[in-house]
Amino acid sequence: MNLKRLFSIAGLLLLTVVFLNTIMLTSPDCEKCDYALKELPLEACTVVMVGKEASEDGSVITTHSADCGMCDWTWRHVPAADHEPGSTRKIYYISQIRTWPPEQGLKWDKIKENFTDLEIPQVPHTFAYLHGVFGYMNEHQLAMAESTVGCRPKMNNPTPVAKFDITTLTLIAMERCKTAREAIKLMGSLSEKYGYGYHDSGEMLAVADANEVWVFEIMPVGPLWTPDSGKPGAVWCAQRVPDDHVSVCQNESRIGEIDLDNPDYFMASPNVISHAVEHGYYDPNSGELFNWKKSYSPSEYSASSSRGTRVRLWRFFDLVVPSQKLSPDIPNMELPFSVKPDKKLSVQDVITIMRDKFEGTPFDPVRGLQGGPFKNPNYLPRPFKLDGKTYNTARIIGVNRSEYVTLTQSRSWLPNPVGGIVWLALGVLDTSSFMPFYIGITRIPGSFKIGDHWVFNRDSARWAFDYVDFHTQVVYSRAIKEVRKAQGKWEGSALARTPTIDALALKLYKNDPSQASTFLTDYCNSNAKSVVDAWWKLGDDLLVKYNKLWVYDAKTRKMNRLQYPEWWLRLLVEYDKLVPQEPPKKKK
Repeated sequence: MNLKRLFSIAGLLLLTVVFLNTIMLTSPDCEKCDYALKELPLEACTVVMVGKEASEDGSVITTHSADCGMCDWTWRHVPAADHEPGSTRKIYYISQIRTWPPEQGLKWDKIKENFTDLEIPQVPHTFAYLHGVFGYMNEHQLAMAESTVGCRPKMNNPTPVAKFDITTLTLIAMERCKTAREAIKLMGSLSEKYGYGYHDSGEMLAVADANEVWVFEIMPVGPLWTPDSGKPGAVWCAQRVPDDHVSVCQNESRIGEIDLDNPDYFMASPNVISHAVEHGYYDPNSGELFNWKKSYSPSEYSASSSRGTRVRLWRFFDLVVPSQKLSPDIPNMELPFSVKPDKKLSVQDVITIMRDKFEGTPFDPVRGLQGGPFKNPNYLPRPFKLDGKTYNTARIIGVNRSEYVTLTQSRSWLPNPVGGIVWLALGVLDTSSFMPFYIGITRIPGSFKIGDHWVFNRDSARWAFDYVDFHTQVVYSRAIKEVRKAQGKWEGSALARTPTIDALALKLYKNDPSQASTFLTDYCNSNAKSVVDAWWKLGDDLLVKYNKLWVYDAKTRKMNRLQYPEWWLRLLVEYDKLVPQEPPKKKK
């Protein structure tokens, strides 16, 4: 063995030792982790997928609730571009979570400081697309949504030998691919060749186009992998959602048994089974069929046994197929990959699912004392510890830590610039408003490109929605009624006029595609500005109305007492042992 090879192996072993703690701390089933760190990767995002024959209007729909709570929330429109022959595309590490202080620069400039030392051949032409933390839709209506699913601890590969993370994969696919199948094959091949991991563990992407939607799951293959090994640097699998079905991913692996002899519904890396056999995750002599999720990301929980932390999967099926009366006691690993919904879903139906807070179920977060006097479903959104014991609370779908929520529509009956829409709601969906961005636009508002969790900024669109959300939390059951009115006015009207906008844009497109692009750009940007302005005013109005926990009526200029519910007052009297005031004695 030559010295160069020896030093290479020694360096790799050193990296393995250095990153061992990282593997343990980021592992979803590490028992020594702080509970918040342990739960964050697995409780971050919800993705809903709707096949074209399961949607009311024939759209292929995906959603992504980016439930990080501290991630970058900025958005960009990346224009199409031509590239010189022989040019290369640099690959950067892009953390889903890391942000920088605004004075240091925007995330999408700062990532260029994290060059992986890998450059791949550039293609002659790259497509236009919209992206936030991930790429969401390109000019060919290729759409994506993400959910972290985790993997077995020793599969993680946080070493710099792995050149691709999940964000970078989505951006490359947006630049180069027209269909879901193309994107899956490209992301899979790049990961196999150059390695996957670094920032990320097991990840799921909903990959859709105007005709179909797939669940794509990818995982690292451990910190000892090198390109010289001759083995793939990732293991991945993809399953197509039947056109008349709906599916969901809620931070748990969703693909079960696979049939690689049916390429119309399954795709996978060449090591999809052999890697599991090699590492003891699957025994081919067991008599059992290979099961992707049970091999690489097993979980024993049900909605009931997890006491609500793993309830989203059951709740989704409870909402879309109530006729089946599925029990919350069914282990999540045994629930179906997809189902045909009892009725076809409209965009509004999907939005309602994404806002769901388990009302009327045993996991309702406002039952008993948890919601407080004003029935706030956002109290205790994570498990808590008391006297050394852990108490779980329901992890609702419409959770209160979203950076933004997307809903993509890919529509085959319209030309791409008109057919593709990214509906974007900044901040927490409960108190935000979806705004449409047709994929044919050429720019987005400047206020969507800036902002930071730690610095209040009235020039940032996102802060308008956080501003409303903050003032809603104080007296939730009362304030949310006014938010719902605003959502009906702005979000509801945007949904209602979509057919009209479609028709106008289509007419312009047939005459001159550039006219359609200008029209859609102006419409989307103008609408977004109006919504953001309306939310700043709504926040001001809520602040004034419920200032000091009173009720200030701006029309009558009167101040009234905020009424607390009787049940809460009774509990207050009981807990604090309050004594009623005796009436004054009558004077003799």
